[in-house]
Amino acid sequence: MTFRMRTPTFLIAFLILGGLTASAQVRTPEPGVWVSDNGNGSYKNPIIYADYSDPDVIRVGDDYYMASSSFSHFPGLPILHSKDLVNWKIIGHAAPRYPFDEFGEPQHGKAIWAPSMRHHNGEYIIYFGDPDRGVFMTKTKNPAGPWEPLRLIRKVTGWIDPCPLWDNDGNAYLVHAWANSRVGVKSILAVNKMNKEGTEILDDGIVVFIGHVSHPTIEGPKFYKRNGYYYIFAPAGGVKSGWQTVLRSKSVFGPYEDKKVLEQGNTSINGPHQGAWVDTKAGEDWFVHFQDRYAYGRIVHLQPMRWENDWPVIGVDYDKNGIGESVASYKKPNVGKTYPVGVPQTSDEFDSPGLGLQWQWEANYESDWVSLDARKGWLRLYSQLPSPKYKNLWTVPSLMLQKMPTPAFNATARLECAPQSVGEKSGLVVFGLDYSYIGMSKSKAGYTISHIVCTKADKGTQEETTTSVDASGSEIHLRVEVRPESVTEIIPKVLCSFSYSIDGKLFHLLGKTFTAREGLWVGAKVGIFALGSDVTAKSGYSDLDWFRIERPEN
Repeated sequence: MTFRMRTPTFLIAFLILGGLTASAQVRTPEPGVWVSDNGNGSYKNPIIYADYSDPDVIRVGDDYYMASSSFSHFPGLPILHSKDLVNWKIIGHAAPRYPFDEFGEPQHGKAIWAPSMRHHNGEYIIYFGDPDRGVFMTKTKNPAGPWEPLRLIRKVTGWIDPCPLWDNDGNAYLVHAWANSRVGVKSILAVNKMNKEGTEILDDGIVVFIGHVSHPTIEGPKFYKRNGYYYIFAPAGGVKSGWQTVLRSKSVFGPYEDKKVLEQGNTSINGPHQGAWVDTKAGEDWFVHFQDRYAYGRIVHLQPMRWENDWPVIGVDYDKNGIGESVASYKKPNVGKTYPVGVPQTSDEFDSPGLGLQWQWEANYESDWVSLDARKGWLRLYSQLPSPKYKNLWTVPSLMLQKMPTPAFNATARLECAPQSVGEKSGLVVFGLDYSYIGMSKSKAGYTISHIVCTKADKGTQEETTTSVDASGSEIHLRVEVRPESVTEIIPKVLCSFSYSIDGKLFHLLGKTFTAREGLWVGAKVGIFALGSDVTAKSGYSDLDWFRIERPEN
């Protein structure tokens, strides 16, 4: 029996951040990953074709930093870096773990919603709302981490999307929205006073805008000040079908005027939802927001922005109705230099001290789930025993997943399996409310390769085996080919075909085509898992040589 020592909790954050950051230094753009930089001084949208929802972006000197929602996936609060607003890399996470015991198991759709990031008094500060617990903050002097432990600054139910503002006199304020699912209230924004350090909320707030009539479901506010006006940038109308609203007032507590500044119009970019105003040192203004692409998640767009009569004009007003629309392509921001192409990390050769920053788990990570030391150049993924209430992978915390990075791609992994009990399995999965995987399991006669589908996994439904074949050995290459049925549809149908290979050259399709489905508030994810057969059986492991995202062959 193998004994694996559990790392003390206080060390886990250090190990995750330290090891992951080392891996991030050596990644280069992989073939097949979405590249927004056209190489000719222009870019195309989205700038990131991956699920970085609710993005907030700041500039500090020549550097741009982005934070986005991570909900109950950890490490959480991903931090990305760019020099030109077009090319981005993941540099760390501000929340390696969540400090609540229940997050030892998946808590889909909960925890970290819609962060706001600011740079104040030499520190990087993030605020976010947990609709079930309250308003949290964390800060650091180095955005790559480590960040201070999460601090709960207001214990309250239903407050979401908080954003701070430090006024010219040093006073601090916080704007926030409400989660209708928690308190039955929505379409309302409120402003609170904070202490000057931004570490304490001092009052219950004043409602500054009610959007029920003209801007229903207004949420996701971002707080700014310019030319004597206080501005609240906030989306309304719903994530998939709404628009971007801007409010302005000469007083922090209002009354606020409202103006619709960005909409879908006749473009194919639905929603244009929740984002951030950011500038360049050259004086240009830009707006970063997301678009909900269903199974692909909430992908990130960049819009040109300018000011007219102290109102922002975002995008291009193609239909001449006074409201901007999102651009498909545009000249790159003027940052004074040309920088290399950069994309968020995807492939991992497992030859670095830690996992790549692209990987997240479905709950708080435990150090005995994996090892990069057991076999040099490989990741050992220990088969975790299912909980007594196991019905399908929806309740499994140890799924090692990453975001879909582009509309069409192949994800391929090379595994060597060493199970100990009949029924123990490992596989390559596309995971959401519905999921599918191709996997290898130990049978009485040897090994079996199977294609599995689970629909309505969140409802506790059982998996269905569509096809199985016997395998002669424990070494295998697993692949999923991901394709959109149509590249023009606003609601894309994302088709996934699974295959396997013994030699890594000839791949055999297995099972039926699966249509990917988003998760709860997140896009579908792709990755690897290893699972024991039951709580009484001994478990082994699977060794993963590499995981690669590549350009489709046709």
